[in-house]
Amino acid sequence: MRRSSLPIDPALLAIVCVGLFVGLLGLLHVIRADLDPSWHFISEYEIGRHGWLMQGAFLLLALANLALLVAVWPALRGVVGTLGAVLFLVGTLGTVLGGLAVPDAAGTLPEAATASGKLHSLGGGLGLAGVLGTWLMSAALASSDAWRPERKALLAATALFTLGFLVAFVSIATLTARSGGTFGPDVPVGWPNRIGILAGCAWILTVARAARCLARARSEIVTAP
Repeated sequence: MRRSSLPIDPALLAIVCVGLFVGLLGLLHVIRADLDPSWHFISEYEIGRHGWLMQGAFLLLALANLALLVAVWPALRGVVGTLGAVLFLVGTLGTVLGGLAVPDAAGTLPEAATASGKLHSLGGGLGLAGVLGTWLMSAALASSDAWRPERKALLAATALFTLGFLVAFVSIATLTARSGGTFGPDVPVGWPNRIGILAGCAWILTVARAARCLARARSEIVTAP
């Protein structure tokens, strides 16, 4: 693996951006206390006067994804690593769309969906490609000799990510099917949505921290007398 010549440490940038995303998300839970987190998706914070905060948070998360990809790119060898990176980029594009396109309010009928709402939904669909990309990237990193010292942390973060995704996907799909696509206080999709997002953030933080540790170790070896 080659040392990065970038003026900014991409792994550190990923950590900072994820921290800002989580901070803004927490702030919005206070500012928009009118939105019950038990059944409102975090995307709904984009609607209204303070919507720019959630839009900015999504764009920060997309930047974190890009920075992380730059940080780990040298270790993504072979078909698995390359395909994982491509799918991860597709998922990042979905996050960008999620930030730029404001969703429709919960309960909006399909025939009443706006162009912005449809683009936001498309972004969510692209996010599924990002999930597969995350798994493939994790597999590529775990098989890399250079990442051997961080393999346990990587696998633990990937297991947590997978659990969070399954909780979110299965819960939301089941609740949506039971309610016929109508959301309300009796359809608690909000918590699974947040669990999935935070599990993804934990994966980014873990992998970015590992990338920094490995880069520091390589630097010490290079500069050793």
